Amino acid sequence: MQPKIEHINPKKLVGKKMKMSLAENKTFQLWQSFMPRRNEIKSKIKNELISMQVYKEPLRPGDLNQEFEKWAVIEVSDFTDLPDEMETYNLPGGEYAVFHYKGLNTDSSIFAYIFGTWLPNSGYLLDERPHFELLGDKYKNNHPDSEEDIYIPVKPKK
Repeated sequence: MQPKIEHINPKKLVGKKMKMSLAENKTFQLWQSFMPRRNEIKSKIKNELISMQVYKEPLRPGDLNQEFEKWAVIEVSDFTDLPDEMETYNLPGGEYAVFHYKGLNTDSSIFAYIFGTWLPNSGYLLDERPHFELLGDKYKNNHPDSEEDIYIPVKPKK
C-alpha cells in the first residue's frame, strides 16, 4: 500500500481531548463525550470528523505506554462562539503521507505496516506534528467496510 504525499494547509479545529496511551486507551470515552455535542459547533467547515493524536515528545512506534493527547475534533472557519467544555487547536500545515484504509479500526496492522515497513523504506522521516485520521462519509465505526484516511506527518530525508 503506497500513500499519496499531500501538503495540507493549517487548520482550525474545535473539539475535546483526553490524555491517554495505547495501553490505557480512552478513545471510546472521548468520542462518547464528543459525538452528542458535535452539532453545537457553529462554524464548522465540513461534517468530517477528525481523530487526532498530539505527542509531546517524538512518537515511539510500538511503545504502548507513551502518553499523548487524543482529540475528537471538527474543522472550523473561526474560534468564535465555542460550546462549553470544547477546546481549540491550530493544526500546523505541512507534508503528510496519506494512507487510505478500509477495514476495522481495531486492526492495528496498518500502523505496523506504516511504521515498520513503509516509513523505513521511504524517502521520508517522521515529522513532529500531530497525526490524524479523517473520518468521512464512508467511515463506519468498527465495521469491516469502514473507510478512513490516515495522515502521518513526514519530512524528506536529507
